[in-house]
Amino acid sequence: MSFWRKKRVFALLLLTFVIFLFLSSTYVGRMLYPIRYEQEIRQNAAKYDLDPFLVAAVIRVESNYLAETESKKGAYGMMQLMPDTANWIIDKARFSEEFRTRLNEPAVSIELGSWYLNWLFKQFNGNKIAVLAGYNAGHGKVSRWLQEKEWDGTLQNADRIPYGETRHYIQRVMYYYNKYVKLYGEEWGEQAA
Repeated sequence: MSFWRKKRVFALLLLTFVIFLFLSSTYVGRMLYPIRYEQEIRQNAAKYDLDPFLVAAVIRVESNYLAETESKKGAYGMMQLMPDTANWIIDKARFSEEFRTRLNEPAVSIELGSWYLNWLFKQFNGNKIAVLAGYNAGHGKVSRWLQEKEWDGTLQNADRIPYGETRHYIQRVMYYYNKYVKLYGEEWGEQAA
């Protein structure tokens, strides 16, 4: 191999190493996996005894932090609540009636979605994976799957969940959850449960 070819190979290896270091840095990770509406997420996570990274991961999967998002099925807001679910939450938790007209506002969506996640945690005895399944498929369906032993509520057996969309949803939320814990865990400190 000629001298210049060796230099090019060495330069390419060095460049590859530098790019790898840059891409694995926290700075780049935070650019790729930002958490928007941090104050609202932290405030509602604390208020409803939730892990803020779980709330952030649900938002990322549901709407990618876009407040005006509306799904084909009719869910809206950053936390993509169905109208019936949002109205049930407002009635059950006795939120202000004005919330019904402000569901696309990030603060309202995050509060309602956080309240609902907290309620699901109580329904599923703290089982995070069942909570995520319930958030996506509906708590009644997930309760039935668990009671009829179609699924045991674990991530390991998520392939037994009858809905492919729900299986994929859980995997995506957990992917972002783990990214957020890795990238923001030290900075956010003790609030993350």
